[in-house]
Amino acid sequence: MSETSILPPLPQELWRAGKLELARGATEALRLARAASAVLGTYLAEIESRGAKDLYGYASTKMWLADIARIAPADAKKVVDRAVALNPTRALDGTEVPAFAPATAVAAAEGAVGDQHIDQIIGVLQRIPGHVSVENRDAAEKILADLARDGGAGQIAAAEAGLMAWLDPDGSEPKDPEPVQPRRELRLHRRKDGFWKLTGLLDDEAGARTMAAIEAYSKPRPVDEFGQADLRTVWERQGDAWVDLLDLAIASPDQPGTCGYRTMVHVLIGFEELKTGLGTASVDFVGQMTAREARMAACDCLMLPIVMNAAGEPLDVGRIKRFVTPGQRRALNARDRGCSFPGCQRRPKRCHAHHVHHWADGGLTDLRNMCLLCSFHHRLIHHGDWEVRMAADGLPEFIPPQYLDPLQRPRRNTLHRALV
Repeated sequence: MSETSILPPLPQELWRAGKLELARGATEALRLARAASAVLGTYLAEIESRGAKDLYGYASTKMWLADIARIAPADAKKVVDRAVALNPTRALDGTEVPAFAPATAVAAAEGAVGDQHIDQIIGVLQRIPGHVSVENRDAAEKILADLARDGGAGQIAAAEAGLMAWLDPDGSEPKDPEPVQPRRELRLHRRKDGFWKLTGLLDDEAGARTMAAIEAYSKPRPVDEFGQADLRTVWERQGDAWVDLLDLAIASPDQPGTCGYRTMVHVLIGFEELKTGLGTASVDFVGQMTAREARMAACDCLMLPIVMNAAGEPLDVGRIKRFVTPGQRRALNARDRGCSFPGCQRRPKRCHAHHVHHWADGGLTDLRNMCLLCSFHHRLIHHGDWEVRMAADGLPEFIPPQYLDPLQRPRRNTLHRALV
């Protein structure tokens, strides 16, 4: 074994190495592993900027990473959060968002600091008061990053107290006491990024009833026949449960103003945008959704599409004939017996009727062109790389993306017949 080599060429020859060579090899391997982790972070930051939902059909970069790396969502979240903190990203309008800890990112790219150092430094930076100048904050980060190159976790923790005393000698201002809240309160407003923020306050009884309903619909999906588990966090499952409860409430025949249909919203969309799924649509004349989301919503809800030509003239208003009739829905329930996506156990009442060949592209609203999909898998089909088609026997089958199955062998859901 050469004295100049740092890593041994063959692991089976390690017994020949002296203690110095072993130490050098372990040190270099650690540096390479840390540098590789930093490279992974640059990829994850780019995926986060573009949106994992548009790229791969996953709700978040964290869930995509948990799936491909086969790790727990909590561990994937730490990796993604670390990547976003160390690398520049882009906001929704395309403007660049600078890295939160650029000096630490340089040390990480060199393989000089590991995950524990990075998390410690990010934690210290997050605790720096907002009134501290950018120059002083950057100087503090450089001190910590340089210290982490040769120091341990204990040294960084010890340095924090001194840095805080220098950055904020007067300490934080006392906070005013929280105002007394009313017994019940609900606030819903649309943010600038297009998301809606829901906050509220419930008394003990209303809160208990709400929690009971949310818990009933937010249980994790069981591991399917291909070994894929539900990777959503508790909060994400509860958010999806809220939407499921809205679907059930609005679909009730006794619901005022909806006549038992799923929703009652108007979507203003151009003809080309509806055909291609590219561009945006106006929702109830106050908000926006992407054209791809509009195509998905058009499958099985009373979304009245107002299709416009290039001159802004309405071409088609509310093609009600595209909606599934009660008789067709009963037949779909009897045929598919639940979500038809492979491995999903969702029952029919939790499913949408999906047009395999989209109605905007001329697809017919009949049993030979429809299948049941739960909201999660409905979104995955519209935004992900999975495809669905009707087989020769009239039943739906699904084609997985190449990164899951290079041969893209068709799959079916066989669970519902086994459960009946």
